[in-house]
Amino acid sequence: MFTPVILAGGNGSRLWPLSRQSFPKQFLALDGQDQGTMFQRTLARLQGLEHSSAVIVSNENHRFIVAEQLRIAKMGGARIILEPMARNTAPAITLAALAATADGCDPILLVLAADHHIHDENAFRDAVRVAQLHAETGKLVTFGITPTHAETGFGYIQCGTAIDQGGFAIAAFKEKPSPEMAEEYLSSGAYLWNSGMFMFRASVFLAELKKHRPDILATCHVALEHAEVDSHFLHVQSEHFVMCADESVDYAVMEHTDTGLVVPLNAGWNDLGSWAAIWDVGPHDANKNRLEGDVMAIDTRNCLVQSHHRLVATVGLDDLIVIETKDAVLVANRHDSQQVKDVVKRLLVEERAEFVTHPLVNRPWGYYDTVDKGERYQVKRISVMPGECLSLQLHYHRAEHWIVVSGTARVICGDNELILSENQSTYIPLGIKHSLSNPGKVPLELIEVQSGVYLGEDDIVRFEDRYGRLAK
Repeated sequence: MFTPVILAGGNGSRLWPLSRQSFPKQFLALDGQDQGTMFQRTLARLQGLEHSSAVIVSNENHRFIVAEQLRIAKMGGARIILEPMARNTAPAITLAALAATADGCDPILLVLAADHHIHDENAFRDAVRVAQLHAETGKLVTFGITPTHAETGFGYIQCGTAIDQGGFAIAAFKEKPSPEMAEEYLSSGAYLWNSGMFMFRASVFLAELKKHRPDILATCHVALEHAEVDSHFLHVQSEHFVMCADESVDYAVMEHTDTGLVVPLNAGWNDLGSWAAIWDVGPHDANKNRLEGDVMAIDTRNCLVQSHHRLVATVGLDDLIVIETKDAVLVANRHDSQQVKDVVKRLLVEERAEFVTHPLVNRPWGYYDTVDKGERYQVKRISVMPGECLSLQLHYHRAEHWIVVSGTARVICGDNELILSENQSTYIPLGIKHSLSNPGKVPLELIEVQSGVYLGEDDIVRFEDRYGRLAK
């Protein structure tokens, strides 16, 4: 028996414009298979292994996405730990290990990233079983990927002496190599790609962390001691966690411990860290294109083309990435796709909305989709799930018109309460407390027309909210 720990706090900036700060890549379905998002598939591939409920470590801002994707996948019982800000893998794993041992238990932890693609899931499960044997003897196990080519985008692990029951002692960790060095690593047969997946007993990891990075352990311990717990989430205390070092678990522990070993994994692994990686995992057509959505490709080869909202036609292209979303289009050379992160950096500097979010924004009650906007107006399509409710709120700078398209709406506006059905509408004046809920059995769909001098999402004053967002 082991406890899965799923690290789901990444930003996925190199997969912009599909991956955004508010909805990063681990919550998307990226590898062309209709089997759920990367996060959901990470949990699903544990089927057939004996394990307890998972521990999820994610960002505070993504808490409702995590909860909703667990609900859709019928994966109840998971414990969700929320980081107030990203501090790399060592603090994230430390929080999970401390939480797992808080009740006196000492489970073996299988630490997985939420955004990895694994083609051969049976081979993955076999490697986990081997790793568990070593973890039960007090070893800190990492998984090394059998390399298929001279990759310069991954770190490497140099294998030492072979160990009984499978695996190798770790001779050294190597940084991302030059092309020439990557070729040497590949030809030697003594190196594996560093996957960032681990297995160990919680107490063993914490003891090694105390030995090599006691500052990280102490900071995480205090932050967790002051955490707030509600029915769904464990909210790590930000005042102390912000003081924690931003450190990977490799640098903090694995490169220094004398109890580490590596188990090889040959399972068609890919970290899907760039658009070129998405192209790699296929599927491809006869011209080595990966085409998704409404795409018309003529005399086009070796390309990844995704259409999410409209027809995309290509003519005479080779080795290109074309990603179309509702509010942005990316065109890049397939071999330069790592540089998409430079676009994201510029979007951040220029404070562009395209860095943060899509026009369609998920909320705990459903979602809204921005249809149109101008200088003093904005039109949204709003969907509220059955039984869900928006907060009781008011706006200082805008009024709103609501038109029900389908379903039933319960509206509170000031002292009035009314029920609206299809083709009915109401007006919410500026400065009036109001709320919207769906008392029905089917989704509520409505059109919201906002008008005013300021239409930002931060013009919301909440008075009651079932999702705990009064201070947000």
